[in-house]
Amino acid sequence: MMLKFNEQVTERLQARREGEKGFTLIELLVVVIIIGVLAAIAIPVFLNQREAAWRSAVESDLRNAAIAMQTEATERGGSYVGIVVGDLDLVASDGVTVTITEQTATDFVLTGVHSSLPTAGDTTTYDSGAGGLSGVFN
Repeated sequence: MMLKFNEQVTERLQARREGEKGFTLIELLVVVIIIGVLAAIAIPVFLNQREAAWRSAVESDLRNAAIAMQTEATERGGSYVGIVVGDLDLVASDGVTVTITEQTATDFVLTGVHSSLPTAGDTTTYDSGAGGLSGVFN
């Protein structure tokens, strides 16, 4: 009985050795290289999407600040002079800083920047006299 069992185990092991299945080292290396190439392509695309989202947040906050400036000026008799960012009912997005850079009785200029953008000169401007948004993206 035991001898028969040993023979069966030996036969199965021999059959398994003859028909071994699996991947060779070369095949595994090729797969790793392909994954590396795909990652090298995908990571810069992902980073560009993040920067575009940050710029979009700045633009949105500047538009909201412009509406708030117009509302505040209406409440003050139509002049933009003397309005500060603290007077506006404005909640900026995380990392976005909105500043009033110029203001006259009839026009104003707002500047917005996101702290996560990589370039210090990467700002967006809202000029009410010139008709709206303009960006300087490096």
